[in-house]
Amino acid sequence: MTSTLLRGLLLSAALATPAFSADLRIGLNDDADVLDPVFSRTFVGEIVMASMCDKLVGFSAGSQLVPALATGWTLSEDGLSLSMTLREGVTFQDGTPFNADAVVHSIMRAKTAQGSRRASELSSVKEITAKGTHEVVFTLNAPDATLIPRLVARAGVITSPTAVEAAGENFGAHPVCVGPYKFKERVAQDRIVLEKDEGYYNAAAYSFDTVTFLPIPDSTVRLANLRSGDLDMIERIAPADLATVTSDNRLAHVKAQSLGYQGMTINIANGEGAGPHNPLSQHKELRQALSYAIDRDALNQVVFEGLYAPGNQPFAPGSFWNDAETPVPQRDVAKARELIKSVGLEGFSFTLTVPNNQVNLQVAQVLQAMVAEAGIEVKVEAVEFASMLSAQAEGRYQATLTGWSGYVDPDTNLNQFVVTGGGMNDPKFSNAAVDEALAAARAESDPALRKVQYDAARKILNEELPLLYLYHQSWIWGFNASLQGFKPYADGLIRLEGVTKG
Repeated sequence: MTSTLLRGLLLSAALATPAFSADLRIGLNDDADVLDPVFSRTFVGEIVMASMCDKLVGFSAGSQLVPALATGWTLSEDGLSLSMTLREGVTFQDGTPFNADAVVHSIMRAKTAQGSRRASELSSVKEITAKGTHEVVFTLNAPDATLIPRLVARAGVITSPTAVEAAGENFGAHPVCVGPYKFKERVAQDRIVLEKDEGYYNAAAYSFDTVTFLPIPDSTVRLANLRSGDLDMIERIAPADLATVTSDNRLAHVKAQSLGYQGMTINIANGEGAGPHNPLSQHKELRQALSYAIDRDALNQVVFEGLYAPGNQPFAPGSFWNDAETPVPQRDVAKARELIKSVGLEGFSFTLTVPNNQVNLQVAQVLQAMVAEAGIEVKVEAVEFASMLSAQAEGRYQATLTGWSGYVDPDTNLNQFVVTGGGMNDPKFSNAAVDEALAAARAESDPALRKVQYDAARKILNEELPLLYLYHQSWIWGFNASLQGFKPYADGLIRLEGVTKG
């Protein structure tokens, strides 16, 4: 065989099977918002930060809390003091030492910064102090059984105080944490690139030189890029596309049941989106009518191939925290019409803002057709996801189609969205009895007694409906079959420790 012919055969083989490189390319369902754990709220933003920013507390594939930047912790008998020992010999990605002072700085910034999304998550923290160089002590206003689980999320991300002070409000444009990959560049709506931090304390467990995240809202296009080899992995495969993945022996997939929910957020009293022009904000009966007009099981079958779970609360059916006394309602168009008439109307209309991707648009169209039979007109407005969340926070919406990825502790799925002044209470809902029940749940360590409080809050919320829950999704990741070692996590995040590709 001549060398020319051999080169030609090798070139043909290379074109037929895309070669892997030292870069891992991941397709995301949306573009991330600001990459600052204090102000971030998008799920894809947290996916990116999972490769960039360690937290005080870790989360195992078995949904257990494990040491991370904090190597151990002790809660006082009265529940008012939490001591944490910190990992030693660690530096931030800019070379700043990781120590107790840095932890104090990050926690206080998350607690007190204007507009912080973490403030309500840390409301039980009275103060945090450094005790030597590698121990911190949280002093609490009241016992809080939810604090440690919340430190597995963005509230537990520790950022470089040097970088924060230097960048100020622009920190999210070039974040600096402790993590296996450090920020390299971002092109809005195009890509976020991270590069390996060789100084990371566990760098040997991470195989890739760079990790590139690419927002591709169209699930079909995302899958096509995976099949062509332009992407190594994609998150949130649409259920309708799963058969394509399973029939392609070049691809593999894994699944995990989400800890969160998907549904509608309804503007109750937030800015220009509330008021007489938004009937949903004026009458809980209309929110109830909207709920009764929806067939959640049919929605699951039509859009999600029956792979998701219909829902009406932030806790999935089968969860210990699920309130079985308020089951998923059956569709009842007559009841919906009766509720609409009870406030003197024959029908009403509202605008539903949805993320501009194929799956959410399909959900909106199915909902639109369902509720029309009850005399409810839904005007669908599709926008980029991060822009939708910004408008939602500012009150420039009537209702949105959105959800929450979920965490292991139930408080994180509920408290901040519905308590008065909650960091993500975009409806501006306020109910003293709900506030009291959720505060009591935080203070109680016994799960059974905590559940009593959540059930009490849920019964009120099921009546008031500032959030209208629709379903609980399954996380489905697809990747090239040569990718090895990837583990699915119930929080939906992508963790690359031990992951390799051939």
